[in-house]
Amino acid sequence: MNPARRTTTAAAAAVVLATAGGLLTAVASPASAETTCTSPVFKRQFFANTTFSGTPKKTDCDSAIDQNWGTGAPASGLPSDNFGVRWTVTRDFGSGGPFSFAASGLDGIRVYLDPGTTGARKIDLWKNTSTTVSKTVNVTIPSGKHTIRVDYVNWTGSARVKFAYAPRTDATVDTVKPLAPAGFTAAYSNATQQTKLGWRKNAEMDLAGYRVYRRVAGTTSWQTLRQLAATATSYTDTPPATGETYDYLVRAYDKAGNSSATTSTASVTSLAVTTPTGFTATGTDTGIALNWDAVPGAVKYRVLRSWNSVDGAATTFEPTGTSFTDTRVTRSARHEYRVAAIDASGRVTAYSTAKAARRLVAAPTIGQAFPHSSAVTVTWNADWDSGGSYMGFRVYRATGTSTDWVEVTDRCGWRERDLPDGSEQLLCTDWSAGTNTAYRYAVSGYDSNDKEGLRSGEVAATTGTDRQAPAAPASVTATGEDWGTTLTWSQVADADLHRYTVWRGTTVDGVCTDTAKLGETGVAVTSWRDVNVADGEHLCYVVRPQDFAGNLGAGTTVHVTEHDLRPTVETPAGATHVAYASLSAAGNVQVYGSSPAGTEEYVRFRAARWNPQTATFDALPDSDYEPLYDANVPTGTSLWYQVVGVREDGTTSQPVLVSVAVPPAS
Repeated sequence: MNPARRTTTAAAAAVVLATAGGLLTAVASPASAETTCTSPVFKRQFFANTTFSGTPKKTDCDSAIDQNWGTGAPASGLPSDNFGVRWTVTRDFGSGGPFSFAASGLDGIRVYLDPGTTGARKIDLWKNTSTTVSKTVNVTIPSGKHTIRVDYVNWTGSARVKFAYAPRTDATVDTVKPLAPAGFTAAYSNATQQTKLGWRKNAEMDLAGYRVYRRVAGTTSWQTLRQLAATATSYTDTPPATGETYDYLVRAYDKAGNSSATTSTASVTSLAVTTPTGFTATGTDTGIALNWDAVPGAVKYRVLRSWNSVDGAATTFEPTGTSFTDTRVTRSARHEYRVAAIDASGRVTAYSTAKAARRLVAAPTIGQAFPHSSAVTVTWNADWDSGGSYMGFRVYRATGTSTDWVEVTDRCGWRERDLPDGSEQLLCTDWSAGTNTAYRYAVSGYDSNDKEGLRSGEVAATTGTDRQAPAAPASVTATGEDWGTTLTWSQVADADLHRYTVWRGTTVDGVCTDTAKLGETGVAVTSWRDVNVADGEHLCYVVRPQDFAGNLGAGTTVHVTEHDLRPTVETPAGATHVAYASLSAAGNVQVYGSSPAGTEEYVRFRAARWNPQTATFDALPDSDYEPLYDANVPTGTSLWYQVVGVREDGTTSQPVLVSVAVPPAS
């Protein structure tokens, strides 16, 4: 309610309520200026009589008719009784339709629709009353602009008046379609790939909103894009960027569900976003690098990764640029990729032809280069778990400071070896190197498809410069066992250590004589088993480390006396045949006998094993076939056998004593 305000001068200013951002603001204007009120605000006039005659005492704007003046005057210069107030408004009712007019108050109220026309008066409560009177009527308002006027008079007593009008929105009552939106336009931007739609606001009071439609030009199927609020006068659409022409139109709909006729059709042509070209996939050290040509209008791209075929289980990525490196793939594994463009509407183009690649195996970690007189041994390490499926390595050599690299892999043949710390080391000896020459080496790996990875760093060496033999082990021990000797030694720390060589000799008067090389071990092995029958010999051992250049260290000598497990019963002499015993892979002892050369004196042989507990020889099962088997023999000891030959007549020869050492299981 906007009560009339008391003016402060005789020439009272009229009050105008203007709409500003949806709010009503009071604007003072001179009394001589005509008061105008913006629809749908009412123009209100105050009269000092009940016939609305003469010049109004006051004119202003009222956003709603809902006043209660009590028994006082409604405005300065008016009496408290016998005054009149008139409200008028002219507005556009759009398509019109069913409305309700509701009035109440003390005293007289009359409501007109288009006053001055036949049947204009819609409510007539024109009498002096001491109780509130009210009335609601249903009115059908034609389309277009119409004027509503409300006259109110107060004869005596309290003054109160209220009036409101509203559309009837029940679907059973309102069957009038709203007007189609006017001023419909559509404009497409290649930069944003968007269509901007616009229209003027519909005047319907019962407007519920707008529906926006789109179709591909030349088709009959319209797609409902969005349902918008009644306040909307624009909409932005992002059609698929296919280069096609799209038609748009808009309908209004009211609260009863009635839809308007359509606007005129507005058409735009979209930008054509196509499948990317120039697609490549390249294996790198960090992953698989993908590249393609930019597609005009694409806002991003979709990269599809599949296993082995384009129809396999896929993983997708959506980069915004024209390149992408897939770092999540395992090394050496084959992966296929396709790429498509995505436009601003989210449409995905057809995919490109598939491209396959493998991530490179990791570059080996270079170790050291150890010179010989005319060769160089190069070492390196490779991460077999995360480095990829190495199928082999390539060794490259450059002379001096030259940048010309030559592959020398076939001249050395790489191999693996275990190191004392439990790791594995790879190495290759370049036997094609010259003497007294400086070289640089680098190594690369390759996978099962012969795809080579990046090279390692460089390592340098000059041939002919290493003449220093490795140091001897700090400690060496020799322990006599019932089956032979256990030899152990401490680790040698020389970086160029290639192997340990083990030598055995005979101790005579405390001196190690007649040494001979038994064998050699890798650098990770610091023990040796000399399986030798325990017959009380005095032996000596030397462990001599050797480097890559062939320099052999002096070593450390240790002495040991074997255990003596020979039978305490002497074997008679005079045997004419020979015999021997050996340990089979299955852990059995095989005993053989043989007639004298050039004869067949014996048809078979018999054997008995020495039993130290009973000090007797226990016979083995008799057999007509050789060898004789001694099954389930004890381990970790030395065994002695007497072997006799059996003649055709059943007589036997003198025995021959043979022995075999049976070490414990490794």
